[in-house]
Formats: sequence, C-alpha cells, structure tokens
Amino acid sequence: MAGLDKRIVIAGAGSIGCYAGGCLALAGRQVVLLARPRIGEALRSGGLRVSDLDGNDRLLDANALVVSDDPAAVLPGADVILVTVKSSATQDMAALIETHARPDAVVVSLQNGVDNADRLRGALTGRMVVAGMVPFNVVQSPDGEWPLNMHRASDGKVMIEESGAGLLGLLGVEGFAIETHADMKAVAWGKLLMNLNNALVALSDLPLATELADRRWRLILAGQIDEALAAMKASGIAPARIAGLRPALLPLVLRLPDWLFRRLARRMLAIDPNARSSMWDDLQRRRPTEIDDLQVAILRLCGKTGVPAPMTERVAALVRHAEAGKRGSPGLTPGQVTSTASPPRSA
Repeated sequence: MAGLDKRIVIAGAGSIGCYAGGCLALAGRQVVLLARPRIGEALRSGGLRVSDLDGNDRLLDANALVVSDDPAAVLPGADVILVTVKSSATQDMAALIETHARPDAVVVSLQNGVDNADRLRGALTGRMVVAGMVPFNVVQSPDGEWPLNMHRASDGKVMIEESGAGLLGLLGVEGFAIETHADMKAVAWGKLLMNLNNALVALSDLPLATELADRRWRLILAGQIDEALAAMKASGIAPARIAGLRPALLPLVLRLPDWLFRRLARRMLAIDPNARSSMWDDLQRRRPTEIDDLQVAILRLCGKTGVPAPMTERVAALVRHAEAGKRGSPGLTPGQVTSTASPPRSA
C-alpha cells in the first residue's frame, strides 16, 4: 500500500478510536470516524480535542471531522479499517466489514484480548487482517463536556504485525507512534497480563496511579499474574515483554514494598494521575465489560491445563456482580476483593 492518501475508517470511534483518528487527521490523513450516536453528536457539535501525558493539546474543529454512524455509507470507501470496538462487538463488526467493505481493504485489530485478530480472520476469509496492540490508556472527558477530549494518559508505542502493507508510514504519526513486532500473539498475551489490573481499577474506583501505588492492590494483581503465568507455561505460551520487565519478574516487582516499587517501577507509574481503566468506564456507563476477554480468558486457559486460579476467579466474579448491579464501580477495598464472603453490595 503506497502513499498517504488512503482513506482510513475508524470502526468503533470510542476512546482509543477517537484518539487514533484525531492524531491521524491532525497529521493530514483522510479519516472517517464510524461512531455511535452519542459520540457522533459530541464530535459534530464541539469537535475533538486530543491531548497526552507529554503536555501536547490539539484541537480539531467539528467541520474538520468526517463522522458517521452508518457503516454502509463509510466502509465501502475504506482502504484501511482500524477496528477499535470492544471484544464483544468483534463478530458484529466483522459482519459489517464483510458486507460493505472492499475485498482489498486492510483490516487492523487494535483491541484488547488475545484472539480478536483471529476472530476477524475467521469471519473475513481472504482479506488481509493485521493484529495490533495499543499499550496506553485513553481517558474520555465526561458526557456533555465540549469539545470531546481524548487524553492519552500513559506512554508506549502501538505494535502491529509485519504485513508488507505500508502501514507504518500511513499510521505512524505524532502522538500515535507505531512499530512492528514479529510475534503479535506473544505481545497479546503479554498485554493481557497487564490488563488484568483493569478489573482492580474498576472494582476499587481509584485512579490507576493511586491503585498501583498501594501494595495491597498490587498483591492481588501479582496473584492473578502468577496464575496466568502458570497456565501459559503449561500451554507452551511465552508472553512478550510489555512494561519493560520480563513477564516472569512482574509478580516479584509488584510485591515489593511501596517505597521500593516507586523507585524501581517508574515507567509503570508514568501515568496521568486521573487515568482509570476502560473497564471502570464501562461500569460507570452501565455497559458490559471485557471481562470475558481478560480474566475469563485466563480462566479458560487454566481450565484446559488444570491450573488453579482462585484469585482470578474471585476478581471475575466481583466484576460480574458489579455489571449485574448496574450501579457503577462498587468502590471495594483490597480486603473485600480477597474475602471469600459473598460479593458486597454496590454503593
């Protein structure tokens, strides 16, 4: 794929999708945001503000954005489709792409979980599907605040698999740095280890930096990672290094005293003080979470290998309980998470 004049459709313009689309549009790329009505209305009314942890703050006027909620109107013209929907919507988006997009459009999965690219490939036979991974958090401004602000709250380069499709030159722009990786499956499993913390932020109602700075919460995360690593080892899976540390060292570092953790894990704590997780946002908005593609993915692997996973089971059950309650984050303490009692009521 030569040239920078290719039309890029962001299929699922939520937090990650709007941030990526905003950076690409600011760099002069042809971008169309396929968004739900709530996001679309906010973008058309007030434009899009894109900011980051480094202090960059840029604005796209509403008239500079191309936004639609109609897949049939925008997918046929796409050269590249960045899939940024939640994992639960992958099959539905694949069906829309299969129905409306050209056969030569390149599809890039920028989603959480370990098998979304495979799901897309299974549904889009004969099309080029490229696996990707976004390492950073994006925080969305509250409803009703205009312009809609998508703030990159942590650091890292987006990774995509080597495809020969010229995607690095097209997609790698200011604020959205990209590099290729030869083993995206290992990257996905490595990212999954880090994403096990999403549920703890959601359950605690604490900002990510505050939660990670507390050893009591890190002990719970370390317990989940221990279980995940044991299941991965039994399955022959070697997760890639994501946060600057070898995966096997993560539980050891997480269990350090707070003062030593702060000194040795500065990169892990380089987070906007207000950043939370997408799972927290889902609970706050009374939406289904991605627990099936995070903790439950580990539980499925543990079930196949016979590895016990009591901590991961407990965290998954608490998220399920909070989802069903539809009252937002329950604001649990570490002791309530590790307790074997019935899940407490949501606040």
